[in-house]
Amino acid sequence: MVAEHVTPAVEAILLVAEDPLPAELLSRLVGTSVAEIEEVCTTLAAEYEADGRGFVLSNVAGGYRYQTSVTQAPYVERYVLEGQSSRLSAAALETLAVVAYKQPVSRNQISAIRGVNVDGVMRTLQQRGYVDEVARDPGPGQAVLYGTTPTFLERLGLESIGDLPPLGVFFPGVDVVEALERGLRVVDDDADESNGIDDGGTTE
Repeated sequence: MVAEHVTPAVEAILLVAEDPLPAELLSRLVGTSVAEIEEVCTTLAAEYEADGRGFVLSNVAGGYRYQTSVTQAPYVERYVLEGQSSRLSAAALETLAVVAYKQPVSRNQISAIRGVNVDGVMRTLQQRGYVDEVARDPGPGQAVLYGTTPTFLERLGLESIGDLPPLGVFFPGVDVVEALERGLRVVDDDADESNGIDDGGTTE
């Protein structure tokens, strides 16, 4: 049975915490077992959801924290973004995706993948707290290697990088690619014949 003081103590601590708190830390602070902390957090999360509260108790980035409910996102965004321009650009989102899936990765590697200089975008992502230096390349030059941060996990509601969807879901299967290639080849051949264009792409 959970001690009477545990539940309100956990709620109070999580309410003032800025970062997700691991169950191990909560257990030391409250003076109970990790299993009991996990039980309390699971119960609280279920109660908040059942009550339709505007906040939830989530297990993200290796710990527990209070977050706004996704159903209230339009109102929260209106409050947070009112009079601000805080959305990430398409270039920043693309760069962040490269870091997330290829980390640890250097700036030169990111630039090679995206085909553009990413120095400015990387500074923005670091300022937002989404990426940071995580290591040094052991090779010549010892380039700085970047990875995502706990803040990145928090924003996406993930417990770890392993929870990111696999890249394969964003790409068509081999059969789809082959079908597209066949279809495009037919279109190109027909266009060549009708327009009098040779294989080199020049007119007769």
